[in-house]
Amino acid sequence: MPVGTAFHERTLALCESLSYREWSGYYTVSVYEMTHEHEYNAIRNSAALIDISPLFKYRVTGADATKFVNRVITRDINKVTVDQVIYCCWCDPAGKVVDDGTITRLGENDYRWTAADPSLRWFSQNSLGLDVQVEDISEKVAALALQGPTSGKLLHAAAEANIAGLKYFRVTHGKIAGVPVDISRTGYTGDLGYEIWAPWKDAIRVFDELMNKGRAFDIHPAGMVALDIARIEAGLILIEVDYISSKRSLIEEQRYTPGEIGLGKLVDLKKESFVGREALAIEAKKGGPARRLVGLEVNWNEVEALYEKIGMAPQVPSTASRVAVPVYREGRQVGKATSTTWSPTLKRMIALATVGRESAALGTNLSMELTVEASRKTVSAKVVALPFFSPVRKTAAAV
Repeated sequence: MPVGTAFHERTLALCESLSYREWSGYYTVSVYEMTHEHEYNAIRNSAALIDISPLFKYRVTGADATKFVNRVITRDINKVTVDQVIYCCWCDPAGKVVDDGTITRLGENDYRWTAADPSLRWFSQNSLGLDVQVEDISEKVAALALQGPTSGKLLHAAAEANIAGLKYFRVTHGKIAGVPVDISRTGYTGDLGYEIWAPWKDAIRVFDELMNKGRAFDIHPAGMVALDIARIEAGLILIEVDYISSKRSLIEEQRYTPGEIGLGKLVDLKKESFVGREALAIEAKKGGPARRLVGLEVNWNEVEALYEKIGMAPQVPSTASRVAVPVYREGRQVGKATSTTWSPTLKRMIALATVGRESAALGTNLSMELTVEASRKTVSAKVVALPFFSPVRKTAAAV
């Protein structure tokens, strides 16, 4: 049975819909109000506060900590400076992705590592022979994502920390409501945003301070429904939806290399050996991954025509779909769309899809399955660049 996070006392009181879901053994809010519109609009137009405490979190320390991290991930951690954050993935010996997450370098041999799936056993198996300690701090550190255009100004008002000088994918240290916190300029929305890491036992004080100071910046607590739409607009993948961890895959078709899910740029074949390197080097010699992650923009005129044919107004999906549907090219299936949503910001229907590399070029005309009143149809969709949405404010030097 799920349990509450460090913020459950506050999120429960704010959750008018009583709509929850389970995330890694914790209750997490799907939507606070009866619909998610205000929460999504907060992400894109003001400030949204999201409880991300259910992320698995690990502290990696010891004389060989850096060597261990480099052994596991596909990026070169030696290029990362103290107080820098990186997004990375890690693979099995066959070069198939186990998980993806972020690593914050807090010291020369001191890292905080986040993951979607429990990873302690995998880390322990790959730390043999090294002087390294991997501690599961998931229940010791609470986390909040503060996302949206006014999030920087809000933090500047609420935190005793260098917010104005905080660069994209960097971390600073300070206090909120007297509680020591780490603040990283990171997030899962593709917008200006921050993630705040605080001691579990004092986390509610941080939440209260942000909500109190946030009134002047139109803050709203936001749940997973709004976050799902935002992350698709940002072209960000979700484990067990856009790809399946190689640890859970049942057949080879379900296993993905980094390049097949848009993470090829996170693979550094020039660095020292890492788990899966040989397999990924062979893939590169063969011309790269056989499948590619692409963005699809659905032809909305065709969607309207399908509904008009049966005498209905077009039905705009109110939430993102995580149901995979076939993608075709000239009548032949070439892949599948795994995450689909109507983008309120872009006013388009968009999808993340994995297709054969011969069908992945920008501008390629494909089609995808769409169900209209229990009848399976197809509508055309064009391959477009990812991310769909990437505002300048996300990485701007000053906030």
